[in-house]
Amino acid sequence: MAALPDETSEFQRWADPVGGTGAMLCALHCAALPFVLIALPSLSLGFFATSAFEQAFAVFATVIGTSSLWSGYRLHRGTLPLVILACGLASVWTGVTVAAVHDNVVAHAVAMAGGGTLIAIAHLLNLRQSHAHRHDANCAHRH
Repeated sequence: MAALPDETSEFQRWADPVGGTGAMLCALHCAALPFVLIALPSLSLGFFATSAFEQAFAVFATVIGTSSLWSGYRLHRGTLPLVILACGLASVWTGVTVAAVHDNVVAHAVAMAGGGTLIAIAHLLNLRQSHAHRHDANCAHRH
């Protein structure tokens, strides 16, 4: 069992940064989408505005977020990152699946940008708590 934290930290070396960056890009994408919606087809980038793209990103955020934050939770036992992630994922999935939100440009942008931001915050908090736990464990091990 002593090898588990090393495996966990190796996974988190790439999972939290990728997940956090992806979530922030999602939030920026969703916040800017209402303003650039007209330009996307002329730039051959219309696929960014499709439901399939949003659903694929929601699945990506769910898989990376839950696996990374669960791994972090097992290390540091902090629940706040998981709670923030759950709120962010609920917002993103609402924006993707609830027709009244999805079909309203402003509500959709708010749900998706807010959810993406919460997911990014959850990843950053998870990184901070994981780093603090490793630092505390290393200090305790030296003494």
